[in-house]
Amino acid sequence: MMKRILFVLLIGFTVLSCEKSTENTMTVSGNIKGLKKGTLYLQQFKDSTLAVLDSLEIKGDGAFSFSTEVSEPEVFYLYLEKEDHNDINDRITFFGEPGNIVINTAWNTFDTDVEISGSTSHKKLLEFQEMASKFNIKELGLLQQASGLDTVKDSLVLDSLQRLVNQNTVSRYRYALNFGLNNGDSYATPYIMMTEASEANPKYLDSIYKGLSPEVAASKYGKEFKAFLDKKN
Repeated sequence: MMKRILFVLLIGFTVLSCEKSTENTMTVSGNIKGLKKGTLYLQQFKDSTLAVLDSLEIKGDGAFSFSTEVSEPEVFYLYLEKEDHNDINDRITFFGEPGNIVINTAWNTFDTDVEISGSTSHKKLLEFQEMASKFNIKELGLLQQASGLDTVKDSLVLDSLQRLVNQNTVSRYRYALNFGLNNGDSYATPYIMMTEASEANPKYLDSIYKGLSPEVAASKYGKEFKAFLDKKN
């Protein structure tokens, strides 16, 4: 009788352990260097509302780990509620997907100096963002030059700077569109097109949509991209 009870308990524990981790389980773990006290939240947009999927109260140790089921690659957020009465630099955006994702950062540079590994979709998003930031930095430099000029005395210089700003904007959109055309198999592509290239010519965006793989086109952001294009056309 005792052997039978032990056997049943063993089967029960095995079933529970299998239920806890599946091929769609995403585990997000890492360390927040220097954090002594705070609450960390794993968040996701659901029906246009930022929902809390899980939370962890941190005391004395910045290590953390979250697990949740993910049907497809999608954007998630890590929000850190620090006891410093400062809401700046408190949210990390990352592309989550099934598997193990490691996020390491520091409490005082939470979303500005972060290392994320384990997500192929996030790697592709980061590739785009690193190039896009170069266009942003160039535009900022041109605008700073213009801010110190007199609109009357330096009108020719201002016109020249404006042309350079316009050229930079065109180059940025050209890069975004080429990125979309060359990465139709990435779940990050439709998300990037909607957030970074929404003002581009609809016919080019439509070409990008048509170049998406069937899996990406059928994903959450693939469907949202299609709905976005339908409204523009």
